[in-house]
Amino acid sequence: MKKIVDYRKLLGVTETAELSELRSVYKSLMKTWHPDRFQDEGRVEAEEKSKTIIEAYHFLVSIAPETRAQTLAEYTATTTQSNIADFEYKQQVLKVEFLDGNVYEYFDVPRAVYVKLVNADSPGRFARRHIFTEFVYRSVNKLVASA
Repeated sequence: MKKIVDYRKLLGVTETAELSELRSVYKSLMKTWHPDRFQDEGRVEAEEKSKTIIEAYHFLVSIAPETRAQTLAEYTATTTQSNIADFEYKQQVLKVEFLDGNVYEYFDVPRAVYVKLVNADSPGRFARRHIFTEFVYRSVNKLVASA
């Protein structure tokens, strides 16, 4: 997904970056781009840049393998035991709401896979076989809870 690639490029990390590396890169960039370091002319640009850095950092932390490993048991329980309540597709991001209240976003989902999900006899079974284990995901619930 373009968003993931752009955020990694902005922070200068690879897809194998661990949380500690993300944190140190984030802190370094924020020291450089913190708006309080700038006077009138550069302050607006620094505010925008720092907002983008913060957004990129939080996004990459939410999809990091370490973060997903911490919630794997909950994710597995939701995707195997709960039914899909609703789903929404926009710009290769599939948002799936489950009956247990959990919501997950899946990234880089091709439109053809989404069409197959919509047309499947059992969307839950299709998603378990072709989506839940195949695409990078993040919990939307955790984002709301931490915000």
